[in-house]
Amino acid sequence: MDIHKFKKELTAYSKEIGIDKIGFTTADPFTELKSRLLRQQELGYQSGFEEPDIEKRVIPKMLLDGAQSIISIALAYPAKMSIRVESKKGERRGIFSRASWGLDYHHILRDRLNKLEEFILTRLPEAKLKSMVDTGELSDRAVAERAGIGWSGKNCSIITPEFGSYVYLGEMITNIPFEPDTPLEDQCGTCTKCLDACPTNALIHGGQINSKRCISFLTQTKELIPDEFRDKIGNRVYGCDSCQTACPINKGVNFHFHEEMEADPEVAKPLLKPILKLSNREFKARFGSVSGAWRGKKPIQRNVIIALAHFKDESAVPDLIEVLENEAAPVSRGTAAWALGKIGGQTALAALNKAKESETDINVQKEIEKGLNFYNI
Repeated sequence: MDIHKFKKELTAYSKEIGIDKIGFTTADPFTELKSRLLRQQELGYQSGFEEPDIEKRVIPKMLLDGAQSIISIALAYPAKMSIRVESKKGERRGIFSRASWGLDYHHILRDRLNKLEEFILTRLPEAKLKSMVDTGELSDRAVAERAGIGWSGKNCSIITPEFGSYVYLGEMITNIPFEPDTPLEDQCGTCTKCLDACPTNALIHGGQINSKRCISFLTQTKELIPDEFRDKIGNRVYGCDSCQTACPINKGVNFHFHEEMEADPEVAKPLLKPILKLSNREFKARFGSVSGAWRGKKPIQRNVIIALAHFKDESAVPDLIEVLENEAAPVSRGTAAWALGKIGGQTALAALNKAKESETDINVQKEIEKGLNFYNI
């Protein structure tokens, strides 16, 4: 087979099935990435969600015997909702990051990669292929950078000339010797707007992030949020877009190519208080189709409590008292105690004093004290 011709055919087909950009690179080791990952590990900047074996993350041939090339794909997602809903007093809303609008992007990219695989196998039945999206061993961004999809911005996102950084990434390792594409030059220059905009200073310097400080990471954890970050989270219930919205290249970028990526505003920007009362089944029915639900109900509810405290929503006090008194999860009870103190008022104070007498969990007790400290008691 003429591999050069086949690459052109595959590229043309990718456009037909809704892939916005495709690039090709070799399956050579990612030596520079290995150095960065080792440094991240040394500094304790890893999130814990990554593949723990660094060798697997940087040596594609460990993942597919005979690997020669990697195909990288990118799909552009919307930066603005087509239908907007407003947060107002008594009906405060939270916000999911843009990457969690619409259908879970893992499903969307896997669909496109599956179609690419089928196309390849109809022409080369003996081809070996291994596709992955986000949760695979390889670094999506490192592959995309080397395949010419975009450059790695100082915000640690891939920035494309066409779609900015609002793209989902996936890749396929193959034993087909495709000619590699040329990587793009870094176009960030001296700009540091993303670093300046990060609420928690998680972006240490261009291209390096302390994941433990990143709001996107924090909203996905299952523990109590450290005190220094709670006010920074604001009304974010999942993820963070600050470093993307600050990027000059993303100014005016807003593509609506894929219907399944369109946001349901009642899901992407939901009313906060009702979420506190959802059962697991109700939560899954309402939010289970979006990527932001992958950690389950409890982290989202904890983030909702922080958002209600951010708004100092007095109408939420009865709901927060209900959480403090009846919720089984200590993280939820503790966060509710802190939030009640943050919002203030005599009803909240009485509930905190009552809980102080009955609470047995030491971490929740500490949060009750933090709540009471807002009253200088």
